[in-house]
Amino acid sequence: GKVVPGYGHAVLRKTDPRFEAQMEFGKKHMPDDPLVNTVWNVYETVPNILGSIAKIKNPWPNVDAHSGALLVHYGMKEYEFYTVLFGVSRSLGVLASLCWDRALGFPLERPKSITTDQVKLWLEGKEEIWGD
Repeated sequence: GKVVPGYGHAVLRKTDPRFEAQMEFGKKHMPDDPLVNTVWNVYETVPNILGSIAKIKNPWPNVDAHSGALLVHYGMKEYEFYTVLFGVSRSLGVLASLCWDRALGFPLERPKSITTDQVKLWLEGKEEIWGD
C-alpha cells in the first residue's frame, strides 16, 4: 500500500477538472511530447487498476498527475520548485479575491487568533476556542 503520486483527491471522486484542462492543453499544444503522452497512457490504465482495489475510494488523477509533464516540456526541470509554483498560484488567487473584496466594499475579515496553549487546552476539552 503506497500512494500513487498524482492520483486521488481529498474531496473529488472523479477526474480533477484541472487535470482535464491540462490534458486538453497538452493535446492542443504538444501532442507529440513523449512525457505528456506517457501521462495520457497512464491515465488510460491506472484508474482501472486502482479502482479494483477496495480500499481506494478515488482512483482518478488530480492536477499533479499532469502538471509536472507540462512544466518539463517548457523547460522547468527544477522539481523542488513545483511546490513553490503551486504556492504562488494559490497566493495569487487569494490576492485576487482580496482585491475584489475591496472593490466591492466588503468588510475586512478578522479571523480569531489563538495561541498554541489555547489549542492544547481545547484538545484536552478544557477550553472552547471556536465560539464567539
